[in-house]
Parts: sequence; C-alpha cells; structure tokens
Amino acid sequence: GESVCGGSVMLAGPIPTLLLLCLATPSWQQPPRIQVRLAGARSQAGEGRLEVLYDGQWGTVCDDDFDIHVASVACRELGFESAVTWAHSAKYGHGEGPVWLDNLRCAGTERSLAECHSNGWGVSDCHHGEDAGVVCSARHPPGPRSPGPAPGLQLEEVRLKPVLAWAKLSVPVSEGVVEVKHEGRWRQVCDAGWTRNNSRVVCGMLGFPREKRLNTGFYSQKNAFWIHRVSCLGTEPHLSHCPVQVSPAARRQPACAHGMHAVVSCVPGAEFQTAKAKPPLSQGPRVRLRAGAQVGEGRVEVLQHGQWGTVCDEKWDLLAASVVCRQLGYGTARQALAGAQLGQGLGPIHMSQVQCTGYERSLQECSFQEAAQSGCRHEADAAVRCNVPHTDYQSQVRLAGGRSPEEGVVEVLVPVGGALKWGAVCGERWGLNEAMVVCRQLGLGFASHALQETWYWQGSPEAGEVVMSGVHCTGTELSIQQCQRHGPVHCPAGGGRFSAGVSCTDTAPDLVLDAQVVQETGYLEERPLAMLYCAHEERCLSHSADHADWPDGYRRLLRFSSRIHNLGRADFRPQTGRHAWVWHQCHRHYHSIEVFTHYDLLTLNGSRVAEGHKASFCLEDTNCPPGRGWALVVVNPKHEVAESDFSNNVMRCQCKYDGHRIWLHGCRTGAQELDQRMEEGPWKQESRGWIGTQRGAKSSGPDPAGPGRNFLLWVLLKAWLHVWQPHLTPCGQPLAAALQGKEPGGAWLPLGYLPAGAAEGGRDPGGL
Repeated sequence: GESVCGGSVMLAGPIPTLLLLCLATPSWQQPPRIQVRLAGARSQAGEGRLEVLYDGQWGTVCDDDFDIHVASVACRELGFESAVTWAHSAKYGHGEGPVWLDNLRCAGTERSLAECHSNGWGVSDCHHGEDAGVVCSARHPPGPRSPGPAPGLQLEEVRLKPVLAWAKLSVPVSEGVVEVKHEGRWRQVCDAGWTRNNSRVVCGMLGFPREKRLNTGFYSQKNAFWIHRVSCLGTEPHLSHCPVQVSPAARRQPACAHGMHAVVSCVPGAEFQTAKAKPPLSQGPRVRLRAGAQVGEGRVEVLQHGQWGTVCDEKWDLLAASVVCRQLGYGTARQALAGAQLGQGLGPIHMSQVQCTGYERSLQECSFQEAAQSGCRHEADAAVRCNVPHTDYQSQVRLAGGRSPEEGVVEVLVPVGGALKWGAVCGERWGLNEAMVVCRQLGLGFASHALQETWYWQGSPEAGEVVMSGVHCTGTELSIQQCQRHGPVHCPAGGGRFSAGVSCTDTAPDLVLDAQVVQETGYLEERPLAMLYCAHEERCLSHSADHADWPDGYRRLLRFSSRIHNLGRADFRPQTGRHAWVWHQCHRHYHSIEVFTHYDLLTLNGSRVAEGHKASFCLEDTNCPPGRGWALVVVNPKHEVAESDFSNNVMRCQCKYDGHRIWLHGCRTGAQELDQRMEEGPWKQESRGWIGTQRGAKSSGPDPAGPGRNFLLWVLLKAWLHVWQPHLTPCGQPLAAALQGKEPGGAWLPLGYLPAGAAEGGRDPGGL
C-alpha cells in the first residue's frame, strides 16, 4: 500500500515505513506558518508587545482571554524556556497593523500560537489599546549538546561515536559511527543508500559546516540496526526531519544490504580546529554575528559597499539562518530569530525577504530584496542561534561560593604534577576580558563583573591552591585554558580572598560611537584660559596646560559633537556605587566614571600629538604646523563596564590641518577600518607625517606597512595602555539632558548611565 504524509509518498516494503515529518494534524487542517516577535518599549530581552507575522503582515494579539498558557507558548516559540508573566492594555505601547488574534486560548503544550484556538485570523473587536505583551524567562533552552528532534518523535539525541584511536582523542569529535538515542538506548544506522546529503545533515546538526569523504575500510561490520534507510536532501536542520525506515520492535532484520553502520566524517570550522589557519582578510566572510551571549549566536550583519548592515526578518527562516551559520564555520541553525531578539543594529539594513535553498555558500548568493524597498526598521533585525560542536570545555571550569549559579570564585581544572586538579585563579590583573571567557565557557552569557578579590565568597575546600596566574585573554577564546598565563604560578597575594571571581548575566550593553556625527561637526576654536579653569581642574586639558600662562593665555581646541549609541540589551551603568562617586567642585557635579572617553591626535606613524577627553581635543602646541594625521577616539577605554562587543568602541578619522582650519574625513569604527581593507584592499596613504610633532620631536614618516595595517592590534594595545595611565582622566561631562531624569524608584540617573537602545550625544554646554 501507500503511506502519505506531508505531501511525500513512500512505498511500504517488508519494513514498516515511518516518516519523521508526519504531524498529527491532517494536511488540510495544518496551521499556517507564522513568525512571532517582541516589540515596543522594553527594558530587557524577553519582554515586549507580542506581534505575529501572518499573510505577510505584522499585527498584534488582543489581551481578551490572554493568560499564562498563551504567554508560555509564545515564549517557547520565541526561543525562551517559559513565560514569567504577561501584560495587558498595551503596556509596551500601541502596535500597528491588524489585530490578528482575539480570544486566544492555548493549553500550554502547543508548538506555535497558530495551533491555539481563537476567533480566527483578523476576526477581532479589539483596538491597539488592548495589545498583549509577555515577559519570558531569561534562560534559553539548552544548546547544541542535545539537539531536539522534530515534534512528537522519540529521537532523543544524535551523536558520532568515535571508533578509531585518533578520533577518540579528538576534541571535538568529528568522525565516527552515527548513533541515535531512542527510548534511552543508543542505536546504530545502516548505511544502505547513505549519501553525502545525509552526512551533511548529521554534521550540520552537530555543529560542523560540512562533511568530507572517508575510508570506511577501517570499520567493522554489524548485523542489527534500528534505522535501515535515511533519505535527506541535505538542507534539513536535523536528522529527524528526513524520511527514514525503521526496523519494527518485534523483530530485527538480520542485516542490511551492505552490513555496515553509517560512518560520518565532518570538517570543523576554523574556530574549532586545533591549528587555526585563518584566511586573509580579503577572503574572510562578509557576514558576522553581533550581541550574542554564546558562541554561534547573534544579530546577523552583512558587509556591502564597505559598510556593515543588518538583515530584515521578513521571510527569515531556518534555511537562510543555516546558510549564515555554515558560512561562519558553524553547523546548521537551531533557531532563526525575528524581531531584533538579540538587539537592534545601527546603520543600513542591507537585505530583506532573504530566500535560500540551503545549498548556498554565502548569504549573498541567496535571493533577496534591497531593504530600502521594504520599509524595514531595526526593530525587525534578524538573528540566529547556530549549532556548535560539543567541546566539553564547560566541565573544565566552575563557580563556587556565589549566591546564585551565575556568580562565584573561578575554579579551573588543569594538569598539575601529571594529574588533573581543581584550583583557584590568581586575582591579580584579572579583568573583564578574562571574565567574559569564563562566562561564555560556562554557557552563562556575558560577564557583568570581574572581581580581583572575593571576600564574601567561599571557594571549594579542595580547590584552595592557586593553579593559574597571570591570565591574559583577548576575549575571543573558547575556554580560559586557551588564554595566555604564567608558566610557573606566580601569585604573591595567594589565593583565598584574593582569588578571581566573576558575575555573569544574559544581557550586556554595547556602546558604538556615531562616526558620521564626528566627521560632520569638527572645527577649531580658540578660548582664553580664563574660561578653562573647570576644564583644567577636571583634567580635560592636556598636560601642557599645567605650564601655560594662566589666566592670560589661549588654548586652541578641536571641537566636535559626538553621539554614542547603546545598541546592547542592557543599560550601561557605572560599576561604582554612589558612595564612590567623585565630586568636582568647579562644575559642581559627581563623576561616576572618571574615564568614559579618550581622544588622541596622532601622526601618520602613530605618535601622539595631542590628547583630550569627553568632547574636545586640547592641542599641545597652539602653533602646531600644518600636516596630516589621525584622530583616535576610544569609548569606555578602561573596560570598566562590561559590553557585549568591545571591538566597536574605537573610531579613527583622517584629519588635515592647515594652520587655521581642520578637516575630518574617513571616520570609521575599529571594525569598519578592517572592513574597508577587506572591501577595497590596503589603503594607499600619502607618505607625509605630521609636520612639527609634540615637543619638537621629528616625525619618522609613515609606517612602511601602511597606516591601515594592524590597526585593530594598535587600537587594542592603546586601549590596554590606557588602563595603566590613570593620570589621563577625562572631564566626565553629564549626559544629554534627556537622560537626566529620574528612574521609577526616584533615584537620580548617575552620570555615565545610558539605557539600552538610547544614545548619548550633543556638544556639552561648556564644550569640553
């Protein structure tokens, strides 16, 4: 006879046929495909106005009959574990478009809101003052260690069991026998009709971008199998989405056609290869992920015409998301996220209505529309969560003594004297980069605090000895064990209360300087010293002002406006409490962050000509001869406040000074500088240094390699040097007046506080 399911037809032979895509609902009653997102005024990830994409248009959900069961279904569909609560009466603002669902009723077990009962699509007597919202749990479902099968199936897990000696020693395991877990038991798969498409699906769901050919002659035969035939197209996100033939429970086939179990060999992405061979910049991927708390997740951004931009979530699905994941060296996508769930981007939206077949090598090969034609906004930025290989790094670090699982003393497992031993990490020079690596290694997101002393946390008794010191991470490592550290441990303060600690969080801020505003507003101004007493008292002026002819002299200032966006999903708040804020009498305000922004004027070869803080450069020499150079801006230079991405905290402008006027052009963030080289090749600059450098020093000319080479390394080094230059303190001027209100609790907003999604900008009243 014939078995028909989901539009596919397979002939049933002597082995009963099971199609893993079968749904309990008949095809004529299948619910429509929808997308959901959160929108409106929200203060954290996982909350907002509930919106549904149906029939190509976004609309809202009415709060009539809305309850926690409906909210739970919505949160799971959004990628969260559960719902905390829900909101009525348009708490998150009035939506736009139709009210798609009214009198929505769910049992709480549905996979999608489309499976719940309602009045029907668009049948409603509600207005947008009744728009419903939800608050979802901060935790997301477990990651790629146990990929979930298609709904209703009993496939609990899929793995590669290493058989060969070299494969058993590999981390991550990339070659082995395919096994599926069913009813608590691991079962093997016959290789009859096994294709590279099947291998591609297995590799993708295990976090690998592609498969490779292998010699199966080293593997022995086997007689009994649970799965006898698999027929994948190669684009499925999980093996459970492929039609298979399963042996009946009552009897086993004595052997399949070839008597071999399916063996798969995968190619790890560059990030997971033992010997990393990174491609040159010109060959690097033109897609990246931003603002993700875990490896392999983030907002999707693509590089076009030398500028990074986002992707609109219209028609965004697992096929397109999987193309992005494979392009970046991960496996298939676990989730294709809509509605800016991982934060809103800044700048252009390059793509909309992306449609992929799943075989493309890059997102740019898929069909798409220019986003300018669709009217998309950054509230609809697309994001992904990719499958990544299981590395077992999580078992090599732990937190102890904290008040919650997200905080505590850092304890690591390292070889000591030929045996693995748990121990503490020396707190000396422990910082946010190191804490970020630990939190990500544990699957706990971002670091909110990096503690060099842990007085209030008691570590494990068996891990009291310091086994790691001098730890220095770039912040991109997959484990703390990959960071640089001392050979022999050297920790003069010892462990105990001087052990390193961390506090982790799901969300973090992300400051980005608006380079265009700086470029368009630069000019020179001469001011009498009599008007700069406050600036001098707050160390806004460079050190040469200490020896100026006060109050009769003049200072020549490079002035410009600045606007700093917080694109993260958490507020940018100072680390210090109110008791530690510093009062500045001259301007009569407190500083909660003494060093918020550094400004430097550099020669073409990197020598500093002038320094400044917050909103002005203070030139060292008012008779500075004409020339060309660079203006460098570093936001949050000491990394005092954790962010999801520090690479975009740096901006550099080319500048030309003729003795009377100054021009700023080519302003780019640190990441954009490298992107420009990727798009157009190495920069070709004039071989002129800045004529007349600081204190009469002669310029040595430009860097022979070109001023663009190793710029990011220079910036990171410079930012690191700022940490060890406490005498370079800024004005710490107050933020924009719009931010100087009161919080709901009545406390004044501290200077240096920048809410998520907001921007601090404008020239300060004093211009300093």
